[in-house]
This record gives sequence, C-alpha cells and structure tokens, in this order.
Amino acid sequence: MFNLFSSKAKKYEDIPAGPFHDLMTQANTVVIDVRTAGEFAGGKLRGACNIDIMSSTFVSQIKNLPKDKTYLIYCRSGNRSAQACEILAEKGFENVKNLAGGIMRWPFETV
Repeated sequence: MFNLFSSKAKKYEDIPAGPFHDLMTQANTVVIDVRTAGEFAGGKLRGACNIDIMSSTFVSQIKNLPKDKTYLIYCRSGNRSAQACEILAEKGFENVKNLAGGIMRWPFETV
C-alpha cells in the first residue's frame, strides 16, 4: 500500500573531485559556487561564479541561466550544492553535477 522506503530518483549526479576537475575545462560548462559571498571570497575554484543558495534571489538568478549547458555545482561540504542541484533539476536543467564532499575534499588549486 505505502512504500515508506521509496525515494525519488535524483535528477543530478554526485561526482568526485577528479571528474569534476576534468569537466571544468570542457566547453559549455559553468561552475557555480553556492556558498555565501564571504565564503566565496575566502577561496574558490578557478572560473567559478557565486550564486548563494541562501539568498532570497537564488531561484530568480538561476532561472535566467541557459539550460543547454553543463552546470558544476559546489559548496563547502556538498550539502548546499546538492540542494541547489535539486532546485536546478526541478527548474528543467538536465546536465547538473554536484561536487561530492564539496570544496573540503578538493585536492586541486583554489584561487
């Protein structure tokens, strides 16, 4: 009758730092840091733009993004970015990737 253990399939992919890093150099790829402006200023991935998921304007900012690109999303630990990926997927974005473990697990250069 009720399946209490069913879960909705994710419409985005959690990927480790290596593949995330490789995708960053691909054409048609956008890197988005969903941390606060203060966190972003403290160190970010090269080429990332900042759209704070905690901002009241987050949804209005993402709805203006083109849907035909690959979006690489990250935060500090991977939790906020997973939420952002879910929102992007709900808004019709089809190629969305979350940095598993967030920037805390990033072994490459930050700027």
